[in-house]
Amino acid sequence: MHQSGSILLVSCYELGHQPLAIASPAGFLERAGYSPSVLDLSVSTLDEENIARAAFIGISVPMHTALRLAVPAAERIRKINPACHICFYGLYAALNSDFLLEHYADSTIAGEFEEPLLALVERLSRLDTQNHTCTLDIDGVSLRKRTRPPYLKRTRFASPVYRGLPKLESYAQLAHDGTQRLAGYVEASRGCLHRCLHCPITPVYEGRFFVVPEEIVLEGIRGFVSEGATHITFGDPDFLNGPGHSLRIVKAMHAEVPNITFDFTAKVEHLLKRRALLPAFADAGCLFAISAFESLSDIVLGNLNKGHSREDIYELLGIFKNTGITLRPTWVPFTPWTTIDDYVDLLEFISAGQLIHNIDPVQYSIRLLVPPGSALLTHGGIKPLLGPLDQPSFTYRWTHPDPRMEELQESVSEAVEQMTQSQETTFAMFERVRQLAYEARGEVARPLQPDLCVQKDLPRLTESWFCCAEPTKSQFGLLQLQNTNTGTSNCVSNEIGGISRCHGS
Repeated sequence: MHQSGSILLVSCYELGHQPLAIASPAGFLERAGYSPSVLDLSVSTLDEENIARAAFIGISVPMHTALRLAVPAAERIRKINPACHICFYGLYAALNSDFLLEHYADSTIAGEFEEPLLALVERLSRLDTQNHTCTLDIDGVSLRKRTRPPYLKRTRFASPVYRGLPKLESYAQLAHDGTQRLAGYVEASRGCLHRCLHCPITPVYEGRFFVVPEEIVLEGIRGFVSEGATHITFGDPDFLNGPGHSLRIVKAMHAEVPNITFDFTAKVEHLLKRRALLPAFADAGCLFAISAFESLSDIVLGNLNKGHSREDIYELLGIFKNTGITLRPTWVPFTPWTTIDDYVDLLEFISAGQLIHNIDPVQYSIRLLVPPGSALLTHGGIKPLLGPLDQPSFTYRWTHPDPRMEELQESVSEAVEQMTQSQETTFAMFERVRQLAYEARGEVARPLQPDLCVQKDLPRLTESWFCCAEPTKSQFGLLQLQNTNTGTSNCVSNEIGGISRCHGS
């Protein structure tokens, strides 16, 4: 397996950025003497020659959308190369291991996946040369007849290797002040200290997190800067799980590249607890922070075990008014416990707080996903509404007790996707969603204040994202399963509810 091309790492979707989930294991493999190839099917077409000569193909599935798109990719890969070893790795490989092993995968890995993946490649190499005298019994690697828990041990990190991937111009960029700037993506930590019930990290990491060494993170940032990036996204599940570690990194980054800007993601409770760090983050170039508000309903927040309340959200918004950092909330507005009054209340809260331009319109359509293995399955509050597992969609179906909410979610999803494709403004999309919400309640939406209609150019990435949303029909169409030699398209086109990818607003 040491020859170039015998190992292939594949990504189907990583929220619009260069896929760290294949660049990181590529670094581990290169450090061990291998020469892996990489393929990002969200921006590159399928390379049949590369697939045909690969003995090992690792497919990254860090989120629901990636898994949905990875399945047709795996089917195509298996047809091209029936003999290759296919390994699914990442969060959703753990949640769906049994099904993947039965239908698509020879192995699955989750948790801190790089070292088990390297060990698997090394064992497969020995199998090739030792007449199958060694076994694939490896800590963290699940096989069809032997499943293993996620690998949660400290890792000796290697620097990610992005060689072979498309340039930064092919990925999401920072939009700010009427311009677009190249953006890089790094992670300073993985896993999470908290146990939000709907989060896919919870059943895999179980409240643990691991820091990435400061020098590895800074080396990655330097690489992006050398490629022309002037903005960095810190994609940690929560950048404030290790606040001291994060602060040291942003200060070091700013000292080396004073003009660089960045964004990060953190929980409401962490932003409140670590509010004293926000001025230092702003001084180091932070433009915006993403936080999963999820809902204004304390009932919904309690059922999700979010760790914050409606009043906490109000407090946090007050804090951010004086930081110089834009706060970009994300939401899960459709849950089994959300009433139609809750949904209207959410929209009025957004307009009254002048947050319309802080929120990507896709957020108004998000419906709670309950994947296999979800911690929500242990929560009694959802069981009466929970239907069977929809295995091809990798989620349990649930039905809202109010049919109006089911209809509203479908109409909002369709409206936002259509208006995004036609490049309507953020305000126009918000107002359309607001009209639909009031219509669902049997009312007419009163006109908004004229000053809210003015489009604001707040800092954002050019790809709206949500890691736990269903992919759309158009998103399936973006999967590049096209033969680079023949031009024959193998794109999948399925009608799917929800939205997780939209360019511009």
